[in-house]
Amino acid sequence: MTAALDSRRLPASVEVRRVRPADAARTRALRLEMLADSPLAFLETLAQAAARPHAEYAARIAENSTGDRVAQFIAVVDDRVVAHAGGTAIADEPGVTVIFAVYVTPAWRGKGLISALTAAVSAWSRAAGRPDLMLEVVVGNDRAVRAYERVGFVDTGVRLPHPTTAAMTELQMRRRA
Repeated sequence: MTAALDSRRLPASVEVRRVRPADAARTRALRLEMLADSPLAFLETLAQAAARPHAEYAARIAENSTGDRVAQFIAVVDDRVVAHAGGTAIADEPGVTVIFAVYVTPAWRGKGLISALTAAVSAWSRAAGRPDLMLEVVVGNDRAVRAYERVGFVDTGVRLPHPTTAAMTELQMRRRA
């Protein structure tokens, strides 16, 4: 495929949906890929994730496959998970869903999966009574900032210390769900 895709025109071979317990192994494989590809973008290291027992990971996927407090969404192509985004409620702001762990495998970047995943998290958030979305991205990760701007996120001007790397700062972005 050469033309960029948007979430309304994804090919039939792309399925964007909430995770299911049976997705644990494939989703874990993508988690390890994302940590190897973008080690500073996520809150654990590749070594930490690889050391976690599969049963623990599978339990987390099963937990995030239902309910309205935490959810994970994936894009599947030919039985391979190629993209991920999660959403979680936060106690400090009851009307907000925080989007987390957004990742698209390199071969699928720029083809509309961020839009499709954001739409999935957004629909879930609205159904749970949370009309706003928020995310944080490392300052200097301009590719991610541009991708989020393309799907409607706006830099709030808020800067926060990175939760695991003291030398880094994150910027906050928001939009309506």
